[in-house]
Amino acid sequence: MESYKSDKIVIDYGIDVIYSKLSDPRVFKAHLDANMDRLPAEAREHLEKVKFEDDGISIESPMGALKLSVAESVEPTMVKYSAQQSPVPFGLTINLEPIDESHTHSVTELNIELPMMLRAMVGSKLKDGAKQLGEVIAKLPFGEM
Repeated sequence: MESYKSDKIVIDYGIDVIYSKLSDPRVFKAHLDANMDRLPAEAREHLEKVKFEDDGISIESPMGALKLSVAESVEPTMVKYSAQQSPVPFGLTINLEPIDESHTHSVTELNIELPMMLRAMVGSKLKDGAKQLGEVIAKLPFGEM
């Protein structure tokens, strides 16, 4: 299984707040349902491919539908999602490390099992995807959810 990690990013919220939101997809669903009309058009367009459900997250991708659900968590330092429906074994791990009471380090890691030939072709895109996902997580309004 290949692993692609984001940069270590500082999030301006405490680790307990972040963990409580990331470990429960229902939080995102409720927040998006209540605030979708306030999001920029570009964000709404991207979110059309992502559905937050009570038991996980569904993503429409070029490979087909991906369904991720919380597979494991270690409060308050790690949330691991795994693919329940995916053409290849796939997982997403969010590692959290407290800095102080109101700041947290985050590293997002994509884990995917790819044949050797595909690794060379898509590895850089997956690294970029992990980095972008880490940045998106850091920008989430955890205090408002």
